[in-house]
Amino acid sequence: MGQEVVSIQGSDDLWEGDEGLGLVGDCRTALLNNGLSRYSRALAAAERACEYPQELGFHTVVLPEVIEAASRCGKTERAVQALRLLAETARAAGTDWALGIEARSAALVSEGIEAEQHYQEAINRLGRTAARMELARAHLLYGEWLRRESRRIEARRQLRTAQEVFVAMGAEVFIQRASRELLATGETARRRTVETRFDLTAQEEQIARLAGDGRTNTEIGTELFISPRTVEWHLRRVFPKLGISSRRELRFSLPRLPRVAMSA
Repeated sequence: MGQEVVSIQGSDDLWEGDEGLGLVGDCRTALLNNGLSRYSRALAAAERACEYPQELGFHTVVLPEVIEAASRCGKTERAVQALRLLAETARAAGTDWALGIEARSAALVSEGIEAEQHYQEAINRLGRTAARMELARAHLLYGEWLRRESRRIEARRQLRTAQEVFVAMGAEVFIQRASRELLATGETARRRTVETRFDLTAQEEQIARLAGDGRTNTEIGTELFISPRTVEWHLRRVFPKLGISSRRELRFSLPRLPRVAMSA
């Protein structure tokens, strides 16, 4: 199976993807929603794609999306099941690309040193291929894992590496995800306009962006590992800083991230 199978236009306005448009549409929807951290929707689309005949070869592309989405939804058993099937395919192929994808996926259902070893193997293997997008996603996932392990300086290195590739490829939804993760490490966001009268902290800006994208306090809290009450407390501080009074105004009060085409 080729390394670049699904071509999509990434946008936070297109997060619902191409449901009902067949295998390629389901693959596109799964990829978009994983990029946007909409894991339940990503999983539903990836599961639909898995229903197509295996001989089409798309399982190698779809199963990593199943594993990422299922692991982030707390459906570990489903993720492990998909990993077993992916491992069979990857080991039969024996290429750095296939084995790198397998290692990246295995990291998502592992913990501690085992997870870290899988991430490092994925980066090493994918780094020997032309699959830049898959390599960048490995750096992104490793950076996210490092942040959750409270290893923020190391996380920033991985996240910056991922972000640079996503920008070069025009992978907008993944640019935004990497940017949110960098903010969560405490990295100061570069000001893009002079319209904001008072600076937000890194966490305030991250929460404001997620809320502006329509996330609920519970969804934001789940992604950032904080309580919904803490999310609400931060938003109460954000509103006066931005000179607004409601969540609906957030989307128009924060500088936009670059909107460019995405090809994977």
